[in-house]
Amino acid sequence: MTEVLAFEGVTVRRGDNDILRDVSWTVDDRDRWVILGPNGAGKTTLMSIVGARLHPTSGTARVLDETLGETDVRELRVRVGLSSAALADRIPGHETVKNVVMTASYGVTGRWREEYDPIDEERADALLAAFGMSGFAGREFGTLSEGERKRVQVARALMADPELLVLDEPAAGLDLGGREELLAALTELAGDRRSPAILMVTHHVEEIPVDFTHVLLMRDGRIVAAGPLAETLTEANLEATYGMPIALTEADGRYAARGA
Repeated sequence: MTEVLAFEGVTVRRGDNDILRDVSWTVDDRDRWVILGPNGAGKTTLMSIVGARLHPTSGTARVLDETLGETDVRELRVRVGLSSAALADRIPGHETVKNVVMTASYGVTGRWREEYDPIDEERADALLAAFGMSGFAGREFGTLSEGERKRVQVARALMADPELLVLDEPAAGLDLGGREELLAALTELAGDRRSPAILMVTHHVEEIPVDFTHVLLMRDGRIVAAGPLAETLTEANLEATYGMPIALTEADGRYAARGA
């Protein structure tokens, strides 16, 4: 396996506050990680560094064998597929769904004067089909439901054939049907050996797709626990993460948690 991510003592400081504190973490190319933690734990900040959109205040962050602060982040960002609410907010509502996906090839969020080859069109069509969105290719992005937008965003994140896929709360705001449709697609993606390493941020263990391999638990900018999912996602670690008694259950590779 190849190492795609290596953080050593990564800290992000804003004024007198440490948003991330001494984070050391490695990810290999076959890994599928879920990142859990309460609001303010530092999850989104961590993913901003992974996506080469933020530099650490101190420590070393290597992404796809490039050290942040010593590389051209514009080139690196294209190698990292990113789906996040912040990115979605920058997509013009009038842009067609197919263009939303294709523009990821240039790392932009709206068509301008760039040109695309037939192979780009074919890949965008194939990704939309994979996420059940073929019939929406000509629709304006702003007319889609939240669940439809989420699936388009994941398709877009895969457009440039990334070496690392980052999904920041992809199921947030979805109803039960939309969540299950998305998790089914992510389960298929996770089980495909051709897929890149995947990092997925969520607030809920119920949103962990089957076939994810590892979990990172965070609280107050620090890592509480990190490792193989089956060994690390425990009631004790969840209690340390959320500061309350937790009852955890598992069935057929899916998890559920509630206050104990």
